Amino acid sequence: MSYPGYPPSGGYPAFPGYPPTGQESVYPPAGQYSYPAVPGEYPPAGGGTYPAAPPSTGYPGAAGYPAPGGYPAPGGYPGAPQAGGMPPYPGGPGFGVPAASPGFGGYPQPPAQSYTGGGPAQIPVGYAGGQGPSPMPGPPAAAVHCTQGTIQAAPNFDAGRDAEILRKAMKGFGTDEQAIISVVANRSNDQRQEIKAAFKTMYGKDLIKDLKSELSGNVEELILALFMPSTYYDAWSLRHAMKGAGTQERVLIEILCTRTNQQIREIVNCYKSEFGRDLEQDIRADTSGHFERLLVSMCQGNRDENQTVDYQKAQEDAQRLYQAGEGKLGTDESCFNMVLATRSFPQLKAMVEAYSRIANRDLLSSIDREFSGNVERGLKTILQCALNRPAFFAERLYYSMKGAGTDDSTLIRIIVTRSEIDLVQIKEMFAQMYQKTLAAMIASDTSGDYRRLLLAIVGQ
Repeated sequence: MSYPGYPPSGGYPAFPGYPPTGQESVYPPAGQYSYPAVPGEYPPAGGGTYPAAPPSTGYPGAAGYPAPGGYPAPGGYPGAPQAGGMPPYPGGPGFGVPAASPGFGGYPQPPAQSYTGGGPAQIPVGYAGGQGPSPMPGPPAAAVHCTQGTIQAAPNFDAGRDAEILRKAMKGFGTDEQAIISVVANRSNDQRQEIKAAFKTMYGKDLIKDLKSELSGNVEELILALFMPSTYYDAWSLRHAMKGAGTQERVLIEILCTRTNQQIREIVNCYKSEFGRDLEQDIRADTSGHFERLLVSMCQGNRDENQTVDYQKAQEDAQRLYQAGEGKLGTDESCFNMVLATRSFPQLKAMVEAYSRIANRDLLSSIDREFSGNVERGLKTILQCALNRPAFFAERLYYSMKGAGTDDSTLIRIIVTRSEIDLVQIKEMFAQMYQKTLAAMIASDTSGDYRRLLLAIVGQ
């Protein structure tokens, strides 16, 4: 597959690096947020927990994460902006520094959580000792599909008219940034691809090159990200995470541990066609040990996506993980890899709930005790997405702006890639978790056209 306007290799600088040791995130600090007890749910561990997700909306699960314009990429952590010029795209030193924090706290999920194509993975009250109910199939995925994006496809869309608006905004002396913002912030990714094609047909010029010549800094990076086809954006981010000196492990984790099977397979194919490289081979060359094995498992795109929850199997898996970790001296890492790499997200949620009863400890804290470094982060990412995906990305956004400096690349990546999927729910979770709106934090942390475009995408 070819993506006009984007070079097969190089052409864009790497994303800025991530923060030094001590600036990595922890899931809400202990005691900061309370989580009401819900019958049938396991109790929070460690004091710091996520609040309940908005009860009015459920977010899609593993099989229900397609978006009109494709899929997103998750976020990273704050890093100081690099001096001079446009902040680089993914790449650079400082990424993947081991976290200095004790890890993430409890991550319970309220019963309002729903999964596309199946019911919530909540274990009924009184379920114990492996005597769970029979698997309960949910409604067909097509009947439950919903999108919670802030950007929808524009009605009465005319690619030629939009191409003309962009041409006028860039023609002559000066640039009408507001005209550009009004178009790109209100079109789906698919529509932006049509605008790009119409621009070349009408004017014989490449829209991306024109935009790069007229814009600079963060607003340029943001607009170029908006015009990247979603699958290409993921493949491109993975390539730049492994290109050159150093490896951006968090980018690898955030993309490969959160995508559906179809999305991963499309990314693998795009990576090969656009960069002439094999993704699995690059992963093997840039990572090692149990972390390498987890990522290789992820890039196969073979996770079970059946949305039916088998509670007996959840109990068995929970017992298996307990015996592979807390219940023995040492850790059987391959057992954790097998379960977390193959089970569906609703199934993992049920397994987490069963584990808390067996171990009297939540599974996230057990992983915190049994693992370290990047493999720990990878395993946690999988579980956190199974438990509360909008909260996962809300936390990423918060720490991209918290403290001195802004990790603009992470901020851009999450806002752009979640804009057609679940940014509405991410905003709601953000306000619950941090007692401030996402828009308010963006407004206080950014400026100029960059701020205006981000706020337009967020829907403020």
